[in-house]
Amino acid sequence: MTKKQKKILIRVIISAVLLIALHFIPFGDRWYISLLAYLIPYLVVGYDIVLNAVKKLIKGRLFDEELLMMIATVGAFIIGDYPEATAVMLFYQVGELFQSIAVGKSRKSISDLMDICPETATVVRDGVEEVVDPYEVSVGDIVIVKPGEKVPIDGEVIEGNTTLNMAALTGESLPVERGIGQTIFSGSINLTNVIKLRTTTEYDDSTVAKILELVENSTDKKSQSEKFITKFARVYTPAVVICAVLIILGCILFTDMSISDSVYRGLIFLVVSCPCALVVSVPLSFFGGIGAASRNGILIKGSNFLEILSKVDTIVFDKTGTITKGNFAVDAIHPNQVDADELIDIAALAESRSNHPVAESIVAAHGKHIASERLGEVSEISGKGIKAVIDGKCYYVGNGKLMEEVHADYHECHLPGTAVHVALEGEYLGHIIINDEIKDDSKEAIAKIKDSGIKKTVMLTGDNEKVASKVASDVGIDDYRAGLLPDQKVSSLESIMSENNTVAFVGDGINDAPVLTRADIGIAMGALGSDAAIEASDVVLMDDSLNKIPVAVKISKKTLRIVKQNIIFSLVVKIGIMILGALGIVGMRFAVFGDVGVLVIAILNSVRAMRVPK
Repeated sequence: MTKKQKKILIRVIISAVLLIALHFIPFGDRWYISLLAYLIPYLVVGYDIVLNAVKKLIKGRLFDEELLMMIATVGAFIIGDYPEATAVMLFYQVGELFQSIAVGKSRKSISDLMDICPETATVVRDGVEEVVDPYEVSVGDIVIVKPGEKVPIDGEVIEGNTTLNMAALTGESLPVERGIGQTIFSGSINLTNVIKLRTTTEYDDSTVAKILELVENSTDKKSQSEKFITKFARVYTPAVVICAVLIILGCILFTDMSISDSVYRGLIFLVVSCPCALVVSVPLSFFGGIGAASRNGILIKGSNFLEILSKVDTIVFDKTGTITKGNFAVDAIHPNQVDADELIDIAALAESRSNHPVAESIVAAHGKHIASERLGEVSEISGKGIKAVIDGKCYYVGNGKLMEEVHADYHECHLPGTAVHVALEGEYLGHIIINDEIKDDSKEAIAKIKDSGIKKTVMLTGDNEKVASKVASDVGIDDYRAGLLPDQKVSSLESIMSENNTVAFVGDGINDAPVLTRADIGIAMGALGSDAAIEASDVVLMDDSLNKIPVAVKISKKTLRIVKQNIIFSLVVKIGIMILGALGIVGMRFAVFGDVGVLVIAILNSVRAMRVPK
């Protein structure tokens, strides 16, 4: 509990004790002494509410809950209901205290994430260690990270090996090992040994800076429910003030009630009408849901995306790097008119300038020195392969579409996998089969995704029909589209979106930016350090596990259920008590419950959004 919350709690306790004590004091006809006595606990607990209301009234900011509370309680004092006036303010402040504690609790998961931000960095300059602000570190600087320290900037390990705690980034509690040549992300905590890094980014572009910016901006993007409540409150609050006035006038003009009783009835209506429960509980629920997700390495860019995620009925997956590991390896070499060594030699030379995983697997399988002097002009043919001049001859290395384009008499392989065909001009030289392993958790994750209420799963891939069919079957994907060029992925997604209600696309965030942007909601996974993922997606999974997706879906659905529960409960109870109060059936105590009681119950219900469903 914060100092401010403790002060409010002390004021509430003092006011409650005084109010109970005054109840047993016989004031008799000395109303002025009774008024002064009850003003003490009233001002102890509510002076700040009254001051804020007066300030807002002077500034012309009418019709907020503090002003309504002031009008209702001052009105109760005027008509002589001193105990009820004090009780209303006391219970209102209790509700505010509950709200403050609940918001603080939901913010804790966000503030815990903010704690990953390092305050200093130890840089080696001219052989001397120097402690500086992380903003002063440049790309290429050597940084020392000691055990127990946070990694300040993204960098590559150049000396030492260690164990890192990356829980704040990925949600994964198990430590990871890192050594020379491996990349370490800022915000990780060094657990065991001293290491040296060569920084690869400036602080503003580092992983921790991107995550913090993402989290800070997440609360700015309101859901449709929050926008509705904001608009509703603007119309609702002045409307109930007018209704309260009309009730008072109606009772005075058309009944034999006294002015005091008429005002009392209007005040009951005014107290219960405060929209606090809605205005507070709805954004609090979304904030709790975003906080729960962030603790599990799932960054949701705003409550609007949390709301959309809850409505998703179809999830579309990229294959490579999403369902599969993206670690390609050569499985087979099938030459035609040349021997296997020559075929892999040509393919490796042609692919040697590419950093594509398929190209790297071919170069790795070649395993020999690449004679780059033999290689002339190389040009990429989008979605098909490459054209390379080797020893003065023109070779084509790529998929079946490229072979058709150059009129090479190729044939598909009977083995599953990605076939890389090779042709000299129009003469077919053979193909190389490359396979990509399915991730260990893909099948389990797809099953969990379906259990979370997703009706359909689809996979999009540039791979051939045979590979796509096998991968989809192995992991339990309902449907797939194979042989897609990059631009065809977008049109395929649009086709799926036209058939279904709300569609999410899951990709690695690097090559899938157009599709991530086009989907109703884009989910980038394994996206640590990826600019493309942060920019293009709406939800960022900070590790490489598909199992985070059903967690995100369940969090979103639970959050929306809580929001709907709070809206329905608040409106039904308030409208019911407002009607009963206007008819004179219930008194101020029920009005207090209709306001503060509903607020407390709605807040307690909202806090449930912070718990991650099992």
